[in-house]
Amino acid sequence: MFESVAPLLAEHEQLQQQLSDPALHSDAARARKVGRRYAELGQIVAAHNTWSGLTGDLDAAREFAAEDEAFAAEVPVLEERLAVAEERLRRLLIPRDPDDGRDVIMEVKAGEGGAESALFAADLLRMYLHYAESKGWKTELLERTESDLGGYKDVQVAIKSNAQDPAEGVWAHLKYEGGVHRVQRVPATESQGRIHTSAAGVLVFPEVDAPEEVEINQNDLKIDVFRSSGPGGQSVNTTDSAVRITHLPTGIVVSMQNEKSQLQNRDAGMRVLRARILARQQEEADAEASAARRSQIRTVDRSERIRTYNFPENRIADHRTGYKAYNLDQVMDGALEPIVQSAISADEEARLAALTPDA
Repeated sequence: MFESVAPLLAEHEQLQQQLSDPALHSDAARARKVGRRYAELGQIVAAHNTWSGLTGDLDAAREFAAEDEAFAAEVPVLEERLAVAEERLRRLLIPRDPDDGRDVIMEVKAGEGGAESALFAADLLRMYLHYAESKGWKTELLERTESDLGGYKDVQVAIKSNAQDPAEGVWAHLKYEGGVHRVQRVPATESQGRIHTSAAGVLVFPEVDAPEEVEINQNDLKIDVFRSSGPGGQSVNTTDSAVRITHLPTGIVVSMQNEKSQLQNRDAGMRVLRARILARQQEEADAEASAARRSQIRTVDRSERIRTYNFPENRIADHRTGYKAYNLDQVMDGALEPIVQSAISADEEARLAALTPDA
């Protein structure tokens, strides 16, 4: 596998030269893309330098071990350090999802369970907002449809990061969250104290860096305007500021009414539409890709039940990775990192297995 390092080292050097060219930075989207790739390759360069240095040190220690006990004692230490360095370099050479460095648009939707599901959707949003805060990410509420009891029938939020390293990107962490999240608890509306099971759905889309990245023909759009409304259909706006955008070729529909301005709602709707079209294109590409390129953890089946939140037992369980813990109260306050890392690790193992000839 390590024979693939040489071209990556050369690419890193070429990107360094590009980043020093002022002309590159006149195109913000391209500069961001080059910067992400440079940061990604920078980790490989550093890991390769460490591995190469330890290899040389171990060869020297073995050469002089017969003549000097100090060198002999150093051999097992260097062997252990080299094994660690090899494993790190091997993992860094796993083909990375090219979208890992992207920001995301996340949608949380109430599902089975009526009012309780809408309340759980609000709890999930709060969990993700706290997790984003712990990562230093910025969040922007794009759209929300509230339920009568204060939950959300549907809520969309943009989550952004300034990280250059794709491994620290928002998509790299949250792409595994898409699917059905099941909750088991006594609803606030339950007078008999019985435990109910309900569910909410989460959709995650990588956000488009620049509008021109996803070409949309204006003739392919059907745009309707209507009056914004609140819970129960009550009108909250006396002007037709809400916007519904239909992309005719794909049938994707986006509605926005969060802002008071029709123009702002249209801009927000186009952001979501571009993200959904990009996700559709990537899912189609994934379907055509070989098993080695396809993630084993992040499925394109949005109906997959991925996680259960059991409040009476304070238990959180991820059904894809086998992760289980009894700190649900902390998870709901944003302590999501161990669960996210379990998905990342499982995905890496699957990709490593696909790259191994004997697998």
